[in-house]
Amino acid sequence: MGKKTLRSRAAHPRRRITPGLVTGSKVVVADNSGAKIAMVIGVPEVKTRLRRQPFASVGDLVTITVKRGSPDTVGQVFYGIVVRQRKPYRRPDGTRVAFEDNAVVIVTPEGTPKATEIRGPVAREAAERWSAIANLATIII
Repeated sequence: MGKKTLRSRAAHPRRRITPGLVTGSKVVVADNSGAKIAMVIGVPEVKTRLRRQPFASVGDLVTITVKRGSPDTVGQVFYGIVVRQRKPYRRPDGTRVAFEDNAVVIVTPEGTPKATEIRGPVAREAAERWSAIANLATIII
């Protein structure tokens, strides 16, 4: 029997972007799902060397647990898509992009957002990879 793996519904495969988040990173939840602050507890699609912390960057699917928010969401484990990261990363045209905070949007395991609106800007890499996020975003940078 093979191991059951999570297959994301991303439009494009994972591209190498400078990692900005590792397990244990605190992130802002940028949607209206009721959660405010979350912590990254895993990155499902990353395979790294033994004992190296899994890392995530803009557009990646991560497993999060809610630390602050509405009482029914605190302590729950969800999937999220990273839409902003503080660590500067380089785009193929040579420009460097960095945001003010690290932020995620809570999604279902299939990749559809649980919320109805996204607050703040969304990185273009995340919007290109996840079309459902692009539909809810008001600002794409």
